Amino acid sequence: MPVRRKDTDRALQLLEEYCKKLKKPEEQQLKKAIKKVMGIFKSSLFQALLDITSVSQYILDEAALPKEEPPSADWRVAIH
Repeated sequence: MPVRRKDTDRALQLLEEYCKKLKKPEEQQLKKAIKKVMGIFKSSLFQALLDITSVSQYILDEAALPKEEPPSADWRVAIH
């Protein structure tokens, strides 16, 4: 299943909420690691990769659709 922007936006939101709850000194290392992940999610590179994934998925979905058969020769002659 492809990663979608709305999924990563929701994950970022949840990480931000969780990060706010980390107050104890022993939780600061975890908080620092979460902030790094949040920075990656917000980065231009990550956003570009999401865009590439979306376009690739669209192309694959389009390729999987049944192709229309070209009109028969009789039909083309009838309209000319």
